[in-house]
Amino acid sequence: MKVLIFLGSTRESQPPKPSRLGARVATALLSHFKEEYADDDVELIDPLDYPTGEVFKPHFAYASGSAPKELDALADKIQRADAYVMVSPEYNHSLSPALAHLLNHFGSSLYAYKPSLIVTYSAGQWGGVRAAIGMRAFLSELGCLPVSAMIHVPRAADVLDSEGQCHPQQNTEKWKSYWQRGSSQLLWWAEAVRQHREVVDPHKLIGNFTHDPQQRNAPD
Repeated sequence: MKVLIFLGSTRESQPPKPSRLGARVATALLSHFKEEYADDDVELIDPLDYPTGEVFKPHFAYASGSAPKELDALADKIQRADAYVMVSPEYNHSLSPALAHLLNHFGSSLYAYKPSLIVTYSAGQWGGVRAAIGMRAFLSELGCLPVSAMIHVPRAADVLDSEGQCHPQQNTEKWKSYWQRGSSQLLWWAEAVRQHREVVDPHKLIGNFTHDPQQRNAPD
């Protein structure tokens, strides 16, 4: 199973303090997947590793062979993945602009017919839960429908250290059980979808929107 964990943060400066709190959450989840599902291929996708530029230009808008090689590589990873984990803070009760910016560089057909797991966090008490509600619609439009289990990490700096490990005062086993609920559901759906995709290719059955926005239109 191929799983991509998307980190929805590019803020390295302070405030907030500590900076890039989401890196702790994403690292904790990466460790969880590697410990619990050793046979799976799990990779952390950090938006700072990809040249998305100040002016938005999606990967599919480049002429053939002219896209940055990093975006080509990420497009291939997204297409080959079986499932996604989306890690986001909350901005104005919505998902991270950094996460939306990175995901929107790629067409929905790359994400389609695969499940996703929503993970949110915050420095305060709510754990980004309001952002998670909006993420359901956003990810559904990409075609990677979120599983019903969600993970929320309130006061993330008090839960996880800079290495993504639970602080000593935390109940590590309870947090592991909490991660497990989301990851188990994600991988159950990913396996089911992959098996059915081998029987019926949904891209051939339904078709992708590839050349004209009017493909979405109702008949005249």
